[in-house]
Amino acid sequence: MNNEYHIPVLLKESVDGLGINPKGVYVDLTFGGGGHSSEILKRLSSGRLLAFDQDKEVFNHLIDDDRFELVYGNFNYLKNYLKYYKFTSVDGILADLGVSSHHFNQEERGFSFRYDAELDMRMNQDAILTAKQVVNEYSKEQLLDIFWQYGEVKNARKLVDVILLARANKTIRTTKQFVEVIEVCAKKYQEHKYFAQVFQAIRIEVNQELEALKNMLLQSAEVIKPGGRLVVITYHSLEDRLVKNFIKKGKFSGEVEKDFYGNFQRPFKEINRKVIVPNKEELERNPRSRSAKLRIVEKI
Repeated sequence: MNNEYHIPVLLKESVDGLGINPKGVYVDLTFGGGGHSSEILKRLSSGRLLAFDQDKEVFNHLIDDDRFELVYGNFNYLKNYLKYYKFTSVDGILADLGVSSHHFNQEERGFSFRYDAELDMRMNQDAILTAKQVVNEYSKEQLLDIFWQYGEVKNARKLVDVILLARANKTIRTTKQFVEVIEVCAKKYQEHKYFAQVFQAIRIEVNQELEALKNMLLQSAEVIKPGGRLVVITYHSLEDRLVKNFIKKGKFSGEVEKDFYGNFQRPFKEINRKVIVPNKEELERNPRSRSAKLRIVEKI
C-alpha cells in the first residue's frame, strides 16, 4: 500500500461494510494506492480480489499476492472484465469515487488550479479528450451544459462568455492561463471554491465520470450475488444523488417501479440508512476526506 499516493478514506468502515466472506470474490473498482485492496486481502483466505484502475501509474504500486489481479481499465466495463477473468458473479464491490491525492498533487496532470500545468485532467493518459479541448473547442451550449450540470456554477453564462472571449484571442493552454481568464467571475474571498467548481465540471466531462458511475451501478446490480454488498464512497452531490436514487429506486430518476403485487422493484436494500462520514480523527489526519459519504447496500 502506498499512502503517499493516496490516503484511503473511511478504510475500516468501508471494508467492514463489505461483510467479507474469507472465501469470496471481491472487486475494488478504484485501486489508487492500494489501501482498500490491502485491507480486503487481509480478510480473505482462499478468496480472490480483482481491482481496477485506469491510471497506468498505479502499476508501480502492485500488490504481490496470488489472490489479487489488477486490471488496467475503467470500471465502466465491469461486466466485460469479470467475464474475461472467468468470474460469473461476485460477493462484494467497493468503489471509492474520489480523485486520488496523487492526481491533485501531481502538477503536470492539470487537475489542480494550485499549480501551473497543461490543461489535461485525464485519469487515463491514453484517452483522447483533454481539458484543453473542452475549454478551447466546446460550443457555448456545451460549456453552459457542463458548468451548470457538473459544477452547479450559478453564473455559468458569464463564465462561458468570458472563456469564449479569451479563447477567440489566444488558445488557453495552461491551468494558470485559465484561472487568470475566469478569476473575474469569482466573488471576492470565494475564489478557491469557485475555481474548484469550475475545475470539477471540466474534470467530470473529460473523464465521463457520471456516465461511468451510472453504468457501474447498473452492472453491479447484475453481478453481485444475493446477499452480497455494494459499498460506495462519494465526494460531491452529483455522485451522491445518483447513488442515492439508484439505491432507493433502482433507477436514476423518476418514480420507484412496482411489481404486480405492489412491491418496490429495486436491486438493493440499505444497510446504513444514515450516511457514514469521517470522524474527527480522520478529518484531522486527512482533510480531503471532509466531503466523503459512505453508503452500504445489500443485493436483494
